[in-house]
Amino acid sequence: MTHALQSFQGSNDQATQTISSASDCRQQRLTGEDALRRQTLKALSLGLFGSAGLGLSDATHAQANYPSKSVRIIVPFSAGGTTDILAREMSGHFTERWKQSFVVENKGGAGGTLGTDLAVRAPADGYTLLCASVGPLAVNPTLIKKLSYNPLVDLVPIVLIADVANVLVVNPNVNAKTVEEFIKLLEQNPDKFNYGSTGIGTAAHLSGALFGIRTKTKIQHIPYRGAEAVQDLLAGRIQFMFATAPSIMPQIKAGKVRALAVTSLERSRALPEVPTMKERGLSDFDSGSWFGFLAPKGVPDQVVREINKATNEALKLPAVQTKLITAGADPVGGSPADFYNFIKTETAKWRNVIIETGVEPQ
Repeated sequence: MTHALQSFQGSNDQATQTISSASDCRQQRLTGEDALRRQTLKALSLGLFGSAGLGLSDATHAQANYPSKSVRIIVPFSAGGTTDILAREMSGHFTERWKQSFVVENKGGAGGTLGTDLAVRAPADGYTLLCASVGPLAVNPTLIKKLSYNPLVDLVPIVLIADVANVLVVNPNVNAKTVEEFIKLLEQNPDKFNYGSTGIGTAAHLSGALFGIRTKTKIQHIPYRGAEAVQDLLAGRIQFMFATAPSIMPQIKAGKVRALAVTSLERSRALPEVPTMKERGLSDFDSGSWFGFLAPKGVPDQVVREINKATNEALKLPAVQTKLITAGADPVGGSPADFYNFIKTETAKWRNVIIETGVEPQ
């Protein structure tokens, strides 16, 4: 998936003004999004506190030893899914790096909104992180009318971990070995084929809805809390789904499901033999997933810098790159500003997908 990542513009003078008492007053009058922009600029300005020549508070001193206790990473989906897989991979590196436990907590439900809301309401002390995906961060702001949070106001983006292609997979009992054969099968059996997703508003859900619209076929959506959808696909209770590559790769390799196409614009490095939707006649079918770390609004800037640095360094390790790519994930990394702007771009993209598919906001 092609990224249109941009960086914030700013200077150390602006950062220094941000921490002055006069600017503190102005800061209170900023909108939520402007405040986040200012906070991100602070996070990107190295040596901020020292160059300002100000005394450090007790809280700041405490952060100098971050982390001094265990950190929880909230995953807003059940165990076994891609978000969970990536969170646990990174948590292992964090634990080794800082000799403190980084504990993954799975809080699935409502397409990732329940766990995300839990993270939003957590203390902004750096000891609660969120590992979330496209659904709760870029889809649900359009899909859910009364969403309890605004990702770009109530959360601080830290780093984009990875891009992941979705894979159109079918149960082996489905009599289709290509996308073309599958479309014909759907045309001959309207409303008789069910596809699963990891929840309403997830990329898996909207990929299926977009597939139905583009192919002019009638299919039924069955939402799940998370990785349970794969289990029902294996059991034949649903016939197909658009699964993230890491969550379905073992089943593909074992022949338990059949991969027909990937939803990225280019073939997956982990599944080079599987064609893209574009190759099968569905142009501009780009509905991949992505995953990253965030923290509650107000998190200390040092925490943002530390987690961002640790993640970027881990993603550059050859062993990590090989492991993620083999599993179906493309390592990304980048700055907090990159991730912030990426979420904005993705939110606009998925808003257009929701409009095209006619999925009603709830």
